[in-house]
Amino acid sequence: MAKRQYWLMKSEPDVYSIDDLERDGSTYWDGVRNYQARNLMRDKMRLGDGVLYYHSNATPPGIVGLAKVSKESYPDPTQFDPKNKYYDPKSKEDDPRWYLVDIEYHATFPEMLSLGFLREQESLEGMALLRKGQRLSVQPVSASEWRTVCKLAGVSSKL
Repeated sequence: MAKRQYWLMKSEPDVYSIDDLERDGSTYWDGVRNYQARNLMRDKMRLGDGVLYYHSNATPPGIVGLAKVSKESYPDPTQFDPKNKYYDPKSKEDDPRWYLVDIEYHATFPEMLSLGFLREQESLEGMALLRKGQRLSVQPVSASEWRTVCKLAGVSSKL
C-alpha cells in the first residue's frame, strides 16, 4: 500500500469555506487553472491523502481544518462548459487540460492557525506555504508538517 501523502488546499472562505465543506460532506475541487497545481492533483494525489484546508484572502488567512482525498483525479467538467467561469475553449473532452480531485470533510480546528502564527513556528520553517512567492492553491505538505499543524490545532493527525 502506498504511503499516505499530505497536501494544503486553499479556498477563499466566501467562495467555499470549511463550513461549506462540513455541510456538504464532500466536494470536487474544480477551477484550478495552474499547471503545477493541476499536476499535483492529477499525478500525485491519492485516495485517503490528508488535506490541510486553508482560507486564503481572509483576514487573517490561515489553516482552518482537515479533509482527505475521497476520489482520485478526473477531468474537471467546468473546462468544457461555455457558461462556466472556468471554461477553457482550448481544452477538448478527448484531451482535457484540467483535472480535479474530490475531498471530504474531516475536522474543523477549534481556532484558525493564522499565517502569522505558522510563520512563528520553527518546526514549520521549510513549509511550502511559508516560502516567499508561494501562491499555489495546492501544495505538498510533509508528514512532519502535517503532525505539527495537527498538534498546534489540538486535533488528531490520524484520518
